[in-house]
Amino acid sequence: MFNTGIEAVDCYAPEKIITNDDLSKTLDTSDEWIFSRTGIKKRHLSTGEDTSQLCTKVAERLLAKSGTDPLEIGLIIVGTITPDYATPSTACLVQGAIGASNAFAFDVSAACSGFVYALSIADKYIKSGGCKKAIVIGAEVLSKIVDWKDRSTCVLFGDGAGGVLLEGVNEGGILAEDIHSKGEDGLKMTGNERKPQNIVYNPEGENNPYLVMDGRAIFNFATRIVPKSINEVLEKSNLKIEDIKYIIPHQANSRIIDVVAKKLNAASEKFYLNISEYANTSAASIPMALGEMDNKGLLEKGDKIIISGFGAGLTWGSMLIEW
Repeated sequence: MFNTGIEAVDCYAPEKIITNDDLSKTLDTSDEWIFSRTGIKKRHLSTGEDTSQLCTKVAERLLAKSGTDPLEIGLIIVGTITPDYATPSTACLVQGAIGASNAFAFDVSAACSGFVYALSIADKYIKSGGCKKAIVIGAEVLSKIVDWKDRSTCVLFGDGAGGVLLEGVNEGGILAEDIHSKGEDGLKMTGNERKPQNIVYNPEGENNPYLVMDGRAIFNFATRIVPKSINEVLEKSNLKIEDIKYIIPHQANSRIIDVVAKKLNAASEKFYLNISEYANTSAASIPMALGEMDNKGLLEKGDKIIISGFGAGLTWGSMLIEW
């Protein structure tokens, strides 16, 4: 049986950049206040590009990088909580845009863990022979569901996309995973509420279209569960943290990563962070970081890395990958 290897990785972010100073012109905040609490300096925001368009840019780059014909792609999965439509899926829109007419396509909704969840699903299809090549993308236009008058949330988020092109390999690739959810705490973070409403039922109160979260609860959840999940994939692989070249966490808050690093007794340099440039891009954050690392030449054949996502649902998941 094949392992699932990453043949290509890339990312894309909208050109428009909004700095902390820009936000301070309309909000009671400052660059120092935001950066000291989150590690964020700026974020990229869409000026009209929707999620499927960000995904299509990434898919086109993956095909060009790997020299792959779109007709070779058998599966496309997009992890997102900000699709263009409830239906069709963002993945189907991408399939049509790139001409991957032999692929089947669907979306996964697991918030900031969306890319890890989608990668796990695609891994099973590759390993079982269900398809030979797959594209997995994490993408968000979170600016669509952020309340730009709410200082506690709007400073945290940005837009972007990243993804991988997968194929079967004899050695390396995805070696272990640890994936979970905790639905009983699901309402700790919500977004784009949609209550039943029709000719026989009119609910009291309006839907809340914006992201809402219990920041302290999410912080405590992430700092508790991420080290545990990373240790789980290490144990499954009979490896130690010293064997890992990079840990690529979901880019939510630099303070979370500082706590995780201390709990793992790992050097902070082992964690790749780009949150200062892009802010929290939910399902896009991990593949965007991978794409940036690859474009900088930081990832070499044989490197062992761990990716770890966590977020609304509540969901979390980690994977060990040999590049």
